[in-house]
Amino acid sequence: MNRTLVFDSPLLLGFDHTRALIERAAKIGGDVYPPYNIEDLGEGRLRITLAVAGFAPEHLQVSVEDNQLSIVGRREPEAVGAPERAFLHRGIAARGFARGFILADGIEVDHATLEDGLLKIDLVRPEPVRRVRNIPIRTAGHSGGPASPV
Repeated sequence: MNRTLVFDSPLLLGFDHTRALIERAAKIGGDVYPPYNIEDLGEGRLRITLAVAGFAPEHLQVSVEDNQLSIVGRREPEAVGAPERAFLHRGIAARGFARGFILADGIEVDHATLEDGLLKIDLVRPEPVRRVRNIPIRTAGHSGGPASPV
């Protein structure tokens, strides 16, 4: 199935990077474990909270590469020779995971905190500096050199 993206418009120039980000987000968005929340804390601050019950800080890795935030949780295998545990119900997931988020340009990870089984990753988006630049208009027709500004 081919889908036409809005970025195929001839009026949007230089958005190849944005298209690639959307395609990358579509690939990583399928898994639902671990569950997470995304909060807007105001003033350009965001928080991602992941439910990571049973994971210690040394079993978690948070990294950013090429605007992709990656959170990986690795479980220690059960110790060899440990007595077999008999669960009557096992509702707490005991598997590793990899969760990714695509970050917009300018968003930075401030810090990560693990508390009560919740991994909180705080992000900050500094206010962009807005600038206006006037472009001089040149006239054509001068031979032998660049066009002169009007």
